[in-house]
Amino acid sequence: MKAWKYDEYGSVDVLKLATDVAVPDIKDDQVLVKVVAAALNPVDYKRRLGYFKAIDSPLPITPGFDVAGIVVKVGSQVKGLKEGDEVYGDINDKGLDGPTQFGTLAEYTAVEERLLALKPKNLDFIQAAALPLAIETAYEGLERAKFSEGKTILVLNGAGGVGSFIIQLAKHVFGASKVAATSSTGKLELLKSLGADVAIDYTKENFEELPDKYDVVYDAIGQPEKALKAVNETGVAVSITGPIPPPGFSFLLTSDGSILTKLNPYLESGKIKVIIDPKSPFPFDKVNEAYAYLESHRATGKVVIYPIP
Repeated sequence: MKAWKYDEYGSVDVLKLATDVAVPDIKDDQVLVKVVAAALNPVDYKRRLGYFKAIDSPLPITPGFDVAGIVVKVGSQVKGLKEGDEVYGDINDKGLDGPTQFGTLAEYTAVEERLLALKPKNLDFIQAAALPLAIETAYEGLERAKFSEGKTILVLNGAGGVGSFIIQLAKHVFGASKVAATSSTGKLELLKSLGADVAIDYTKENFEELPDKYDVVYDAIGQPEKALKAVNETGVAVSITGPIPPPGFSFLLTSDGSILTKLNPYLESGKIKVIIDPKSPFPFDKVNEAYAYLESHRATGKVVIYPIP
């Protein structure tokens, strides 16, 4: 099969498109998915740069966490999925601890059944591929912060892949009384369309110096010290980009298809929308360009690869 891979860590130049990669074998609890679309996340390029090499799988690596595709083969212990099912998910159980050597930037990928969910009926494969890692990260962070109805939240980088879902989940699933979010000037209207009550232009205002303080500050950009200054007396800050002092905590996603299944009704009703970057989708032979674009930090929403041969 065709697959992207790299034999060494480094810049986007280490990525090579190979045409002779073996289709992965499946274990008893796995299915083989014909990849229709895949999405990139910041973790993909950080991994390629070697940030996690001490706990990574062996080289060469076919990258990619997010997938949307069609089940073409099922393992002997698979109960809930069958050939022909349209599925989506984040194929790495623990995102940074030994992620799979054979990711989703390939024609086929092998993945545990428990990491997948049936694709929402109203979404195409491009939209579905943009969901898993980002929406699961948003959801798990809110759960760990014990976010609940009536609470207030500030989202740092509300127009990003994870941030756009934090706003929507906080508002439409968890029942926030107030959602504030930061972005650059041109993305303020997007924040409001997603459900933000307060849209803060970080190029003009220092959010940490504003009078309002929040029950939860969700840092999806990497500003832990500033995030803590916006927390109220009983509040907490969540970080997904690295360590943060108390009353903050950081976490790494544990992928779980049941979260996607739980959120499918909100996706199918249109309450939660998928934000795809306007430059997406990138075709399969332009994966290196998609990486370079993501690494420029200019993307709004998700960067998706489609079609995959």
